[in-house]
Amino acid sequence: MPQQINILMVDDQPSKLMTYEVMLAELGENLLKANSAREALDILLKNDVAVVLMDVSMPEIDGFELAGMIREHPRFQRTAIIFISAVHLTDLDRLKGYQRGAVDYISVPVVPELLRAKVSVFVELNRQAKQLEALNRELRKLSGHLMSTQDEERRRFARDLHDGIGQELAAAKIMLDTMQQRAGLNGHGKLAAQASEVIDRAIREVRSMSHLLHPPLLDEGGLISVLRWLVDGVNDRSGIKTTLNLQPPDFPRLSPQLERTVFRIVQEALTNVLRHSSASTANVKIGQREGKLTIQVSDDGKGVSEPTMQLQPGSIGVGIGGMRERARELGGELRMLNADPGTIVEVVIPSAVSAPAASATA
Repeated sequence: MPQQINILMVDDQPSKLMTYEVMLAELGENLLKANSAREALDILLKNDVAVVLMDVSMPEIDGFELAGMIREHPRFQRTAIIFISAVHLTDLDRLKGYQRGAVDYISVPVVPELLRAKVSVFVELNRQAKQLEALNRELRKLSGHLMSTQDEERRRFARDLHDGIGQELAAAKIMLDTMQQRAGLNGHGKLAAQASEVIDRAIREVRSMSHLLHPPLLDEGGLISVLRWLVDGVNDRSGIKTTLNLQPPDFPRLSPQLERTVFRIVQEALTNVLRHSSASTANVKIGQREGKLTIQVSDDGKGVSEPTMQLQPGSIGVGIGGMRERARELGGELRMLNADPGTIVEVVIPSAVSAPAASATA
């Protein structure tokens, strides 16, 4: 059975409220009654109301004023307001009602079937909106679970690379070096030396892949240590002059989940800079102020298209989409801005929580 939707009826005359209650009873929704604007505001603050049915002519605060007060509150931006009036029936009155945020204006005498039809439309719209919000929450939850699973898989794969293939290669190198020493300077010794160099490169490649998948420094040294390692790597491999800016300079440790999220966002943003920007410089800025964590990655490259800047569906790839989902998982938001030249990727995550003191000193 669908959850009942709250409908608020506001009129200073109890007899009218009883009439509306009888008319709307067939809808099977939860009907709330208020005899004044102040009582209506009190009910609105305590309940999630989909439709407000109100009289225009009320003492102290009339319907127009009440509608204006309702619309000023962020919670009620989408609440449907329907006026009922037996006196204010001119076109100017109706215009004033619509300017105050009304979705309909009904004159007295009220036709019950018409009232039920109008109210039921907005009730169903509200119910569908709630269902959509619930589905979106579930999708975000599933997306967050998927990303956490991916992070754990990366951690496992990185460990397997380092402890498995990496160790096997290291053992092979030791054996080749031993063969080289025993073979002396003959042809076999030179061949062993060449093979040892090849294995050296393979070991470095495995170590690099392992660290990019999940750098041990993230667990051991924390976010700032691993970001310095990441920025140094970009400088060494790409030639793009990349800097790291911290505010405050003595940046605190964060929760493990938040540190993983920030690292992955910065890593993906810098990967995009390397692959697509044709930039000569890039800057990573991490700031924490007033309970908000700000991540900003900027470059002086060729920029991105306007649809991509607006994060329009179909214009962004897996990388940007992943950054946005990681931010949303923690209640944050991703924006892309024109740096002229270049691009700024900015993520703001609210309520950044520092890690416990024990974690900071571990």
